[in-house]
Amino acid sequence: MTVEWGWFPDHAGELTRLTADHLATAVPAVLFGLLIALPLAVLAHRVRPLRGFVLGASNILYTIPSLAFFVLLLPVTGLTRTTAITGLTAYTLVVLVRNTVEGLDAVPERVREASKAMGTRPLRTLLTVELPLALPVIMAGVRVATVMSISLVSVASYIGYGGLGQLFTDGFQRNFPTPVLAGVALTLLLALAADALLVTVQRLCTPWRRGTPRSAPKLWKRA
Repeated sequence: MTVEWGWFPDHAGELTRLTADHLATAVPAVLFGLLIALPLAVLAHRVRPLRGFVLGASNILYTIPSLAFFVLLLPVTGLTRTTAITGLTAYTLVVLVRNTVEGLDAVPERVREASKAMGTRPLRTLLTVELPLALPVIMAGVRVATVMSISLVSVASYIGYGGLGQLFTDGFQRNFPTPVLAGVALTLLLALAADALLVTVQRLCTPWRRGTPRSAPKLWKRA
C-alpha cells in the first residue's frame, strides 16, 4: 500500500472543511442526547417502575443498525443533516441515560436527607446536590457518547453528511488508500481531542475531586 504524501497539502482545504462538517454533526448529537437523557434519567431514578422501560427503550434504539436507522428517518427528515444528527442522538441515549441513572443512584441517601432537613426543595436538591455529585459518572458517559458519535458520523456519508466518512467512500471507490488513511487519522485525532477537552471540563466542574490523596481523609473527617 502506497501513501501519496503530497496529496495531504494539496487537499488541506478539503480536509479542513470535512473536519468542520464532521464536528457539526457529532457535537449537536451529543448535546441533544444530553438534553433528552437528563430528564429521562431523573424520571427513571425517581419513579422506579419506569426505570426498566426507560433503560430498555434506549437499549432498543441502540440495537438498530446505524445505516438502517438513517434509512428509516429519510421519509421524515429527508437527505438533510437533521437525519444524521437525529440518528446519532438516539445512539447516545443508551450511554447517557444509563450513566446518569447510575450517577444519581450513587449519591448517598444521607446527603439527600441532610438537604431535605435543611428545607431545600427537591428541584434545588437535584440541581445543587445530586447532579454535581453524580457529575463524574455522567461525564464518563458523555465522554463515551462523544467518541462514539464522532466514530459513527462516517456512516452518515450514505446520505451526504458523513464528514470525514466521505474520504472513506472516495478512497474505496477509487481504490486509493491515501484519503482513507487521512479520514482514519483525523477521526482518531478528533476523538482524542474531544475526550481530552471533556476531561478538562470535568476537572473544572468538580474542583473538590482535585485534592491530593493525603488531604482527602481530612476533608472526609471534617464532613
